Amino acid sequence: MTELIAVAAITVLAVISPGADFAMVIRNSYLYGRTTGLMAAAGVAAGVLVHVTYTMLGVGLLIASSTALFTAIKLVGAAYLVYIGLRTFFARGDLDVDLESKPQLTRFGALRTGFLTNALNPKTTLFVVSTFTQVVGPGTSVWQQAGYGLFMSAAHFGWFALVALFFSNSRLRTSMLKWQKALNRGIGSVLVGLGVTLGLAR
Repeated sequence: MTELIAVAAITVLAVISPGADFAMVIRNSYLYGRTTGLMAAAGVAAGVLVHVTYTMLGVGLLIASSTALFTAIKLVGAAYLVYIGLRTFFARGDLDVDLESKPQLTRFGALRTGFLTNALNPKTTLFVVSTFTQVVGPGTSVWQQAGYGLFMSAAHFGWFALVALFFSNSRLRTSMLKWQKALNRGIGSVLVGLGVTLGLAR
C-alpha cells in the first residue's frame, strides 16, 4: 500500500509540474482546438511507456546484479526529486509558450509531436527512473511494475487531456495561467519533502 501511495503521489505531482510537454499541449490546444490537443495528450502518454519499458528492464537488472549499486541509484533518484521540486518551486509564474507561428498540424502530427516530446524528454526519463528506483524491490512482481507504468501513462493522459480542454478556451487559459506561480510553489514543496523522505528511508 505504501508503494502505491508513493507512486501515485510522485506521479501526480511530476505530471502537473510545467515542462516541455505542458507547453506543447497548451500551444496545440490553443492554436488548433480541442481535438488536436487531445491527440497531443495521447502522444505524451504513449511516450511515457517508452521510458517505463527500458526502466523496468534496467531496474530489474540492477537489483539482480548489485544491491549496493541499486541503493546508490535509489539515492540519486531521491536527490533528483528534491532537485525537480526546487526547480518547480522557484520557476517563473508565467509559462513561455510560442503562440505566434501557426503552421498546419494534422491530428497524426499532433500525436507524433506529443510522443516525441516525452519520448525524448530528459525530465520524463529521470522522473520514471527515479520513481521506479524508489518503489521497486526484489519482491515487486513484473505485473505490479507494469501496473505502475500504466498508471504513469494514464495519469499523463488524464492531466494533459484536461489541459487540452482548458486551453482550447482562451478565457480558461488566462485564468489557469494566473494561478501557475502558486501551483508551482505547492508542487515544489511537496516534491522536495517526498525526495528527502524517500532518500532517508531504509
